[in-house]
Amino acid sequence: MDNVILFDDSGIRGSLLPFTFTRPIADIRVGILKISEKWEKYAGIKPGFLTQNYLSKKFTYQKSEAILINGAFCPNPQLWKAISALDHKQALWINQTLIAVQSGDPSNFDQDIAKEKQRVEFEGEFTLIQKTWNIFEFNAKEIRADFDLLTSGRKSAGISDPNTIIYNESQIFVEEGAKIKAAVLNAENGPIYIGKNTEIQEGALIRGPFALCEGSTVNMGAKMRGDTTVGPHSKIGGEVSNSVIFGFSNKGHDGFMGNSVLGEWCNLGADTNTSNLKNNYAAVKVWDYIKGGFSNTGLQFCGLMMGDHSKSGINTMFNTGTVVGVGANVFGDGYPRNFIPSFSWGGAAGFSTFQVNKFEEVAKAVMKRRGLEYDEVEKEIIQKVFELTKHYRIWDKTL
Repeated sequence: MDNVILFDDSGIRGSLLPFTFTRPIADIRVGILKISEKWEKYAGIKPGFLTQNYLSKKFTYQKSEAILINGAFCPNPQLWKAISALDHKQALWINQTLIAVQSGDPSNFDQDIAKEKQRVEFEGEFTLIQKTWNIFEFNAKEIRADFDLLTSGRKSAGISDPNTIIYNESQIFVEEGAKIKAAVLNAENGPIYIGKNTEIQEGALIRGPFALCEGSTVNMGAKMRGDTTVGPHSKIGGEVSNSVIFGFSNKGHDGFMGNSVLGEWCNLGADTNTSNLKNNYAAVKVWDYIKGGFSNTGLQFCGLMMGDHSKSGINTMFNTGTVVGVGANVFGDGYPRNFIPSFSWGGAAGFSTFQVNKFEEVAKAVMKRRGLEYDEVEKEIIQKVFELTKHYRIWDKTL
């Protein structure tokens, strides 16, 4: 297969905001890998992205005949086999959701075009990321799948530290360059993946399923309670349960984070806590960008959804099911509102707008620390997101 393109499903993308403000659906990390990286493993080639126009300079695709795959689906062997068997007259569906279709000209692709082709119904198992909370909800399952995908036929670098306690070593895989000292790693309930050049410091307690991606650190005394992914070049500390950090983000201090998702370039200040369970044990509602109001997740446990480049000050308390947009800075006493729009500055006492020029000063400094540049492409994306989210910042309308 010469060309694979992962398209944004128009019926799903809006339900994955704020994360899809700054990325295609397939750039979301769930399990150990991003969805696009999973497909790359199966297809053997790097896939392209068919996404929003303002994201297309960063997330590109090859303009040639391709198999177009819905970027909200995580691959598995059965699904890949069904896609590989498609011919030019066919399209693969599950109920009313398009999975894949051949296209001669990707630039003219429309999901409705697939309805004109012969319908092939997929009847196997699948993982579809169509709501923000699916990212943590399906994370344990995807860690297990990615663990097998990444480690099959390979030998772990192993753990040589005599003061580290290991349970079920066959389900622990350590990449080269990882440093582990006086930790406890328990893989009895699921695999533990330790990426390249990572560090697990003294006193860290880790239960699988768990993934620590390249260049990341688990700080001293941290408690990783399972079903958790720490993306690349991140720092994690305190107590964490069933959460996903996309990458380049820090929750380095004490404080609890459960059933939560952090985008890239986020930072939670010391003793930031996220509530993931309501006092009355009722199902959690979260902000729905499509509805323009709160929707019921049907989940008893749901914590924080935080978009890229957002941050919290010390001792910040996030209520159950809080959604924070892109580029927000949250601080102060008390619980801030459950929906914090992008580029908000403040907390429970009220918000003002974090203007783009001030935001960029911070973003440039933060990215420079990781050896990356806040370039013109990133700048254009941020400026577009600022405009797209303007109507949510209702305090500006009173000026």
